[in-house]
Formats: sequence, C-alpha cells, structure tokens
Amino acid sequence: MKLDPIVDRLSALAIELPSWAFGNSGTRFRVFSQKGVPRDPFEKVCDAAQVHRHTGLAPTVALHIPWDEVDDYTALAAHAESEGVKLGTINSNTFQDEDYKLGSVTHCDDRIRQKAIDHHFECIDVMHQTGSRDLKIWFADGTNYPGQDDMRARQDRLSDSLQQIYARLGDDQRLVLEYKFFEPAFYHTDVPDWGTSFAQVSALGSKAMVCLDTGHHAPGTNIEFIVMQLLRLGRLGSFDFNSRFYADDDLIVGAADPFQLFRIIAEVIRGGGFGSPDVAFMLDQCHNIEDKIPGQIRSVLNVQEMTARALLIDGDALAAAQRAGDVLAANGVLMDAFQTDVRPALAAWRAARGLPEDPMRAYAESGYAERIVADRIGGTQAGWGA
Repeated sequence: MKLDPIVDRLSALAIELPSWAFGNSGTRFRVFSQKGVPRDPFEKVCDAAQVHRHTGLAPTVALHIPWDEVDDYTALAAHAESEGVKLGTINSNTFQDEDYKLGSVTHCDDRIRQKAIDHHFECIDVMHQTGSRDLKIWFADGTNYPGQDDMRARQDRLSDSLQQIYARLGDDQRLVLEYKFFEPAFYHTDVPDWGTSFAQVSALGSKAMVCLDTGHHAPGTNIEFIVMQLLRLGRLGSFDFNSRFYADDDLIVGAADPFQLFRIIAEVIRGGGFGSPDVAFMLDQCHNIEDKIPGQIRSVLNVQEMTARALLIDGDALAAAQRAGDVLAANGVLMDAFQTDVRPALAAWRAARGLPEDPMRAYAESGYAERIVADRIGGTQAGWGA
C-alpha cells in the first residue's frame, strides 16, 4: 500500500521527548544503571537528538526542574539548536522534597504551599529563557487515610495555588494540568481524573489545559472517550504517551495494547486535534531494563505507525455504516485500517526524506552507543531525582 492520500497529514506528526527518559530509572524496588547514561542536561539533549536524527519525528525535548537545572538555560537552548532540536515543555517537581510529605500546593501550612508556588514561578522564569510555551504540572498531593485531611479544603487550596501560578504566565504561555488516579497517595489524590483537572483549569482561563497521560487511568477506562470529550470541550492540551499493564508502568507506548493507541489517535484525528498546535504529543516513559535511546526510537515509531493507520480510516464508509445502524460494517471499517501493514510504506516515506528506512537498525549500526560508553567516564549519571 502507499501513503499518498495521507502523506501531507502524516508529515504533521511531531512527538516531544522527555529528558528523564535518558537517565537511569526503575521501580521503587531498584533503579538499574546503564553504561553511557547522560551526566547532565546537555548530554540528555545529545541523546534525544539521536532519536530525531534517525526518525525525523522528535524535534523537541521536555525538561524537568530541578532535575535539569543548569546555570545558563540560554546556553542549553543554543546547544539543543546545534543538535537539531529545541527545548520544549517545562515540567515542575513538587514530589521529591521532604516538606511535601503531606502535600505541596494543597498543604495546610501556608509556608509549604508558598514554597511550592514559588517553585512554579521559578519554572516560568526558565520558560522565559528557553522559549518554552507549556508549564506541565503533576501533583503527587493526596492522602493515605480517611480523615487525614479535609478533601474539600485541599481542593480550595489547590484552586488558589493554581490561580497564583496562572497569573504569572506570559501571554504566549500555557499551564497544562496532568491527573493521576492514585500513587503515591492511596486513599485519595487531589487531581485524580480528567474531570477534576478540567474543573480546575476551566476556572483559570483559556491558557489552562488538561494533560492526558495514557497510563494514569483505572483498568477498563475508555481513554478514547476522554480524548473525545476534552477535544469537544476545547481543553485537551497535551498527551503523555506511555503504556501500562497494571498501573502507571511508563512502558513503551503501544507495547501493551497497540489497538488502544490506534483508537486514541483515531479520536484525536476525528476531533481535529491532530496537527493542531494546541494539542501536543509527548512521551512520558522511564526505561527500566531496555536501552534508553532505542526505547525512545521504538516509541515514536509506534506512534507514527498507529497514526498512519488511523489516518487510513475510510471516514465516508464509517459514517454511512453508522447512519445505517450497521454495527459490524462500522467496526469493520476501523479494523481494516488497524490491520493495514503500513511499515513498508513508512520505510519508503523515511527514505524519501533522507531518513533511515529502519531507524532501529541504523542507530545500532551508527556507533553512537559505543561512543557514549567510552566517552562518559566519571561524573554522576542522571537518574530519578537528578
């Protein structure tokens, strides 16, 4: 098959990479180290640039503060440009400080809450230096036991904190609020679902959006319905793509359920979110046992493959079957697109653009992995918390 009918739309695909995906990571039981792992944000950017160099799909890199703190962010941005990529979303961190044991922006202690708000002000300052548009926020805030705190009061404190952060944004900047239904708080989480995130950002203004992490839902949740609803409401700001079998597993996107990824992207296309500057595609993955750079290459290729399949859905045939109430025909239209093998056509698409037909093999043969193992001797490897 050929991609001619969809080639222009497919070219709009861009996926932001997370800097933390290139550091050492693992589970709460063990973080496994690998040779050649970056020791600072500059080396993380170099590794991320390899993904874009081999796929043409990942032109930006998200930073996590304070993990990616540097003395000169303009120098880091210039370094990224020299590597062929740009700095993207700035992610805040209010889950690794001793003060935040009982909460950050929802804490009943005004001092601690102000500390968390000030951290977001610092992130916005970083955004001014890097040219970033989005401040992405995920809060670990919640409680472990019934009666531990007043849930309604925590929502009020959350609202007040977000209002202060939102007011500090520049005219061209956005606040994107992520949600997660559990962990590390196990009784209740202050932003547990898309509805809570939507309610909070709707009260802020037009520059506040919802981030949907595909791993942050209870088993059985119809994620594509949430995608549809947020697009319908005009509040879907970004995706954090990953894959999960049990909980928030942060695995390679499409690894557990490629059909789900297909369905999600089909709804993005249907709702006008694909190719829109208002809906950012990002990865949020921590590679535990697999090599970092190939893990990211595989991830962006999985998104590209499912996007190509979703773009091949025969919209006219689907609408006709839906109008006729032909359940099996309508489902068959989706299945025909999903079961189309687009890999040879995508290889030709890459070749026509001067990219490797097989990015995984090209990277393995490039010698880059061997070079960074030899060069990155000494120093402290980046990982969770750094």
